[in-house]
Amino acid sequence: MSLKPREHDRKYGELDEVIRAHLGRTADDEEPLTAYLRHTWRTRPWCIAVAEHQLREYADNPPGRLRLRLGEFYPVPDVGLPDSEIQAWLVRLADRLKESVETGEAPPPATPQTHWEWHARFPELAQFLGGWFSQDMPDEFEDHDAALQDYLDTTDAGLIAQLTGELHELLTLPLEESDYALAVTTLGMEVDAPAEYAPGAWLAELASRLR
Repeated sequence: MSLKPREHDRKYGELDEVIRAHLGRTADDEEPLTAYLRHTWRTRPWCIAVAEHQLREYADNPPGRLRLRLGEFYPVPDVGLPDSEIQAWLVRLADRLKESVETGEAPPPATPQTHWEWHARFPELAQFLGGWFSQDMPDEFEDHDAALQDYLDTTDAGLIAQLTGELHELLTLPLEESDYALAVTTLGMEVDAPAEYAPGAWLAELASRLR
């Protein structure tokens, strides 16, 4: 049987964050770990040491054949390395995390650089765009305003406040209009903004209406 959620989180919860930061990237790409450190230092700095410990534990105790068969292990996704090199890569990641904790050095603030970082930094905006402005939106709602109203009618006030804050935070980033288009796509939006708005202007309008 596969791992239960509590057991998964205890053994692999923070390791999972580090690994998911590398999805779609290769092991020699420095940006995913930089993104993980940049965001985690800012939001949950105590978790970096937890991630280091879990990475080392997994590297030191890789799953044997029985655990593989039962599914009681964490499956490391493809990062472009042969299986024989995965353990060494995990140790290198752990060493980088340890160095960051011991020196107290965090990557400077920056615009998100990876898919993982965009979603980690703007989780409610990703929920809003991906849930209400997917490719199915034209079939479910009359227009963008109707989708927005449905979100407001069905979402907890605290989450709406979080969305408002995330919109304002996004709008403070030094982005060009093409960057806003990429941002909303990365965060899950699959339809165009209303015809009268560029993506950045539409986000600004949303932020103004929600304030």
